[in-house]
Amino acid sequence: ILVQENRTFDNLFATFPGADGTTVGKTHDGTYRLKKESLVSTISPNNGYRPYWLRDCNADKNGLCRMNGFDTVPIGRTPGIYVYRYVDPLQVAPYWNLAREYVLSDHTFPTQGSGSFTAHQDLIRGGTLVAPNRSLIDFPTRSPWGCDAPYGSVTTVIDSSNRYMGSQGPFPCLSYATLRDLLDAHGISWRYYTPSLASFGGSHWNAFDAIKAVRRSPEWSTNVVNPETDIFTDIDRDTLPAVAWVIPDFQNSDHPGNGSDTGPSWVAQVVNAIGQSQAWNTTAILVVWDDWGGWYDHVAPPGPRRYGGLGFRVPLIAVAPYAKIGYVSHHQYQFGSIIRFVEENWHLGTLGTTDAHSADFTNDFFDFTQSPRSFTPIASKYSKSDLLLRRPSGLPVDTE
Repeated sequence: ILVQENRTFDNLFATFPGADGTTVGKTHDGTYRLKKESLVSTISPNNGYRPYWLRDCNADKNGLCRMNGFDTVPIGRTPGIYVYRYVDPLQVAPYWNLAREYVLSDHTFPTQGSGSFTAHQDLIRGGTLVAPNRSLIDFPTRSPWGCDAPYGSVTTVIDSSNRYMGSQGPFPCLSYATLRDLLDAHGISWRYYTPSLASFGGSHWNAFDAIKAVRRSPEWSTNVVNPETDIFTDIDRDTLPAVAWVIPDFQNSDHPGNGSDTGPSWVAQVVNAIGQSQAWNTTAILVVWDDWGGWYDHVAPPGPRRYGGLGFRVPLIAVAPYAKIGYVSHHQYQFGSIIRFVEENWHLGTLGTTDAHSADFTNDFFDFTQSPRSFTPIASKYSKSDLLLRRPSGLPVDTE
C-alpha cells in the first residue's frame, strides 16, 4: 500500500480517457475552467474538516454536496480559485502509464472529509472511533501526532450526526485495534516503511506512532522500518512481508507546496523494483492518495454522511500480475475497501469498522483466470539511484 499525499482525482486524472474527470469546475456563482499546471505547486490548500464541509461541499438543505464552494476557501492571501487546477499529464506520466496498463479507480473516497492524521489511521484501520459515538477528525492540538506528543495534547472528535467537538478528544495514543492485531493473531508478517526515526517525520509522524500497542512494544523497532528506502533492500533480498505500507519522504509525496516533482518517480521505482523481483507474481500494489488536499473535485461524496465522511475522491491505482488491463473502474469504493481486501486475502476476520460495509474490489480489479502477466518497467524522470542519493528532507509527510 503506497500512500501518497493530498490530491483529488480531478487534480491528477482530469483528462484521463474513459475516467470520470472534468476540466470545468463549479464555483459559488458560476463555473471556472480548470487550468493545467505543474505538479510542483507553490501553495498547500486548506484541507481540514471545516473547509471541506462548510465551504467546499456547500451542502443543500438535504445535506448533499453541491461541490461549488471551493473558491470560497482562502489560501493565505491567495484567492480560492487557485484550487481549480489539474496537473499536466506529462508531469505525472508514471501514474498515467500505470493506469493505462493496470487498474484505475475513479470513485474511491477517503473515510472522512478530514486531513492526513485521520486518513493514515483509516488506512491501517478503516475508522477512528475512540468512544461510543465519537470519532477522531482533523489532527491533534500539538505535534508530533501520536504517543510521542507533548503532555496535554488532545484530539478533536466528531459524532455520527457530524457534531464537531474541537479539542475534546483523547490524548493521541490509542488502544483501538488495527490490521496489525489481525495480522499478528494469524502469524502474518507486516511492516510499515517510514522516513528515518531520527527525523521528525519518521519518529513522530506515522500512523503507528499513535497506536499504543506498537509504539510501546518491540514492534516499534521490528515492524516500523526506517528509512522508507529500506523497501528496496527487502525487495532485493526477497524478504518483503505479506503486508506493507510505504510512506514516502515529504519531497516524494506529491504534497502541494513541497517544491518537488519526484513523487511519480518514487512510486514508479518502488513498483519497478517489485515488478522485476521474485515477488511480482504474488503481489498486489495499491497506490492511493490519503486525502483531497483542498483541490477541486466535481464528484460529490455519496451519503449518508456520518462522522464527517465520506471525503472527496482520491485516485486509487491497482498494479498486479492479475490486474485487468487498462481498466477504469467506476464502482464506488472507500478506504475500508482496502482494509477489507487485506482481511479477506488472508482470512483474518474483520475489524468491524468501515471494512464491514465497504465494497469488495477483488473481482472488479483482478482477473484470476488469466496467467500472471509479465512486468514491463515504468519509465520515470528520476531513477532509483537518483532518489536514493537525495538527502532526506527530515520533514513530516504532512502537517495538516
